[in-house]
Amino acid sequence: MNIIVTGASKGIGKAIVEAFAKEGHQLLVCSRNEVELYGLVATVMEQYPNAVIKAKAADLAIREELDAFAEWCLQYGQPDILVNNAGQFQPGSVYNEAEGLLEQMMQVNLYSAYHLTRAILPSMMEAKKGHVFNICSIASLQAYANGGAYSISKFAMLGFSKNLREEMKPHGVKVTAVCPGATLSASWDGFEIDPVRIMETNDIAKMMIAAASLSPQAVVEDIIMRPQLGDL
Repeated sequence: MNIIVTGASKGIGKAIVEAFAKEGHQLLVCSRNEVELYGLVATVMEQYPNAVIKAKAADLAIREELDAFAEWCLQYGQPDILVNNAGQFQPGSVYNEAEGLLEQMMQVNLYSAYHLTRAILPSMMEAKKGHVFNICSIASLQAYANGGAYSISKFAMLGFSKNLREEMKPHGVKVTAVCPGATLSASWDGFEIDPVRIMETNDIAKMMIAAASLSPQAVVEDIIMRPQLGDL
C-alpha cells in the first residue's frame, strides 16, 4: 500500500511508520525536523529493507509547504492511507493562556489535517477506496483542567473526522478517528510520569494496523485507548 504519514519523525508517528514498514509498504513521510526525519528514513531502511520510505521536510502549519508536500506525495500514485498525525501540545487554560495560542493550536492540530486531506481525497475518491486516519486525543472526548486551546483543537479534529466520514461513505473512503490517552511520546517531556502508567506508542500503531486490514465493507470508526488505570 501507499501510505502518507505526517509528523512522522517521533512519538506516535514514528511508531506508525515502523509498523507499516514492517509489513513492506511504501511510506511517504514528513515532519518539521529534517535531521530527525532523515534519521527515521535511515533506521527504517536498515530494519525493513522490503519497505520503501521517502521523506520530505515540511511544516504543515505553513500552507505553501503543505501544498508542496501534497503535490510531492501525489506523484507517487494513488494513496491508500493518509495518517494525519502532525500536531502540537501546549498546556493552558482559556482564561490565562498566551494570546494567539488558540489560533496556533487550530493551525497545527486541525487546519493542517483539513487542507492536506482536501488535497489527497480526490485521488482516493476517483479510485473508490482509501482510508484516512485522524490522530485525535482523549482530549477530543473529555475536557480536563489545563487543556485549554489544545483540547478545543482536538474536539474540532474529532468533529472534522465525523463529518468527513459521512461525506466519504458514498465514495468508498474510510475515516477513522484515533483517540489515545497518555502515550509515551514527546508530549509528556518535562512531566514526572512513571512510564509504566502510560501506553507505548506501538500500542496505537498496532490498533491502526488492525483497522487498516479489514475488508472493504468494514470500518473502525473510532479507536479509543487509555492507560489501564484510566486516569491519564
